[in-house]
Amino acid sequence: MQETPFCLRVGHLLPYSMSDSNTTDFTNPSTFILMGIPGLEAAHVWISIPFCTIYVLAVLGNFTILLVVKTEPSLHGPMYYFLCMLAVTDLVLSTSILPKILSIFWFNSREIDFHVCLIQMYVIHCFSAMESGIFVAMAFDRYVAICDPLRHSTILTNTVVAKIGLAVVLRGSILSLPCPILARQWPYCRTNIIPHSYCEHIAVVKLACTDTSVSSYYSLSFAFLMTGLDVSFIAMSYIKILRAIFSLPTKDAQLKTFGTCSSHLCAILTFYIPDLFSSLTHRFGRNVPRHFFILSANVYLVVPPLLHPLIYGVRTKEIRDKLLQLFTHKGV
Repeated sequence: MQETPFCLRVGHLLPYSMSDSNTTDFTNPSTFILMGIPGLEAAHVWISIPFCTIYVLAVLGNFTILLVVKTEPSLHGPMYYFLCMLAVTDLVLSTSILPKILSIFWFNSREIDFHVCLIQMYVIHCFSAMESGIFVAMAFDRYVAICDPLRHSTILTNTVVAKIGLAVVLRGSILSLPCPILARQWPYCRTNIIPHSYCEHIAVVKLACTDTSVSSYYSLSFAFLMTGLDVSFIAMSYIKILRAIFSLPTKDAQLKTFGTCSSHLCAILTFYIPDLFSSLTHRFGRNVPRHFFILSANVYLVVPPLLHPLIYGVRTKEIRDKLLQLFTHKGV
């Protein structure tokens, strides 16, 4: 079985097998049927509780980050502008899948229009690519701030930050387009049942009754090239950052400087480690139940938007102080 990591973030290859009872003869369905989490239908209501909680907390947390940065002039800098981009990306990713997942769990609303399905697929790929690009931009910001602090404000001006943000958006938007475009042109003539809780790229393409190797090759190339380049750039940035930190004269100075990167490092880990875990599971976990793969694909998308505002809210002193100030004033 060929593994396709993601396009960018969610092209995980799930071990499907469609039964003959779910097979009908038709061409190009107007709607697809999302199965939720096959094998755990009886537990959908219970599974919805943590999913709903995660979504509510993610929305509140990311809107709080946006509000704090907007209302505090001292936070109007490159690092926090990139953090706001990350918050917007997380809000879009969460909202693109969780409302539909919850409607499946609560109301058994499994139908999704074919074109809406393709839009959902595109949004997930596009904003996942953007998120990876934002982490690269944040790594560059930390590199300049630590390795060339005297020129940080002149290198990362508001204009440069806006250009970086635009480049991230354009890269994600353009490179994600082939996924839904290719999926739209395939004929679907056997079944319209997607054994997943959202329109995951490979889950949809697997339903086509033609050779879809072009989609698989593009997805694989996209994953290796974009993710590989992004991770390589982040790694190179932090190698130079660590060299600069270890060259500082005192341990206190080293710890204090490293502390300015800790939030970014934690956020990177929450983004890339779940993908590594999922890829290894697909590679070596051939006896793992199907529902485990689908749950892991869902967790991979919904948990980081919850963790990112918690990480930055707890570990970034400026944001933490502003939050405490807001709550203290409300309490008074």
